[in-house]
This record gives sequence, C-alpha cells and structure tokens, in this order.
Amino acid sequence: MKRPDDLLLAIAAMVESQHSSQMSLTVVTPGAVITGRLAPAALWKERVAEVLRDSDHLGRFAAAFAASKDDGDRDDGDRPPDDGDGDPTHLHFHVARILQGSYGIPDTGGMYRVALEDVSAWTIGDIGYSDR
Repeated sequence: MKRPDDLLLAIAAMVESQHSSQMSLTVVTPGAVITGRLAPAALWKERVAEVLRDSDHLGRFAAAFAASKDDGDRDDGDRPPDDGDGDPTHLHFHVARILQGSYGIPDTGGMYRVALEDVSAWTIGDIGYSDR
C-alpha cells in the first residue's frame, strides 16, 4: 500500500478536526483531476444523505450514509469516528468538479470521496475551468 503524502494527510486531519469546509484543493488521481472544497467526513455524509433522501429512486440509500457509526476514514474500523486517534484515509470533496479539458463537470458541482493513497499530485486552490 502506498503511503499518502504527509502534508496532504495533515491538511485532511485539520479539515476533520476543525470541521471546516473552506479549504479548496485540486488533486490528481488515476483517471481524474478533481477540484473543489474539502469537507469533514461527517458533514459530507450528511449532505450525501440529504441529496439521496430527496430522490424518488435513490431515497433508500440515504440510510447507508446517515446511519453510519464509523466514518470509514480510519485504518481501524473498530474505532469510533472523530475520536482523535488515527489518520484520515480519504478526502471528501463537495462543490467539486472533475476537470476534463477546459470543462468542469458536473456544472453544479458534485460530491466525491478520494482515497488519500490514490492522490499522485495536488495543489491548494481550485484550478480554473470553463462552464461553456
């Protein structure tokens, strides 16, 4: 298993500990460049659950996000979420887009979960894109 970048891991831990969703980040992963704002795992799951609950066809899947006791972002799944032990293993993006050429998709922004170990490059801030 590849070890995540220590600086990126520190940023992810700060987003989790400070419950902040203001950090903009762009990451390169196999097959995608994702740009957007980071969110703490609990907030991200809450927002995903809200979107799913509002859907006639996907509403039943909201329970998987809302009822989760473990945030799924620690190496040891037996630990409770946000207990201060262990490092995050994923970045949670909201108001994010996958960059394809000069376009960002989806137009309205999406919610993405990226394993830290899959990030091969990153930069602070959103990379510019065109919605046209």
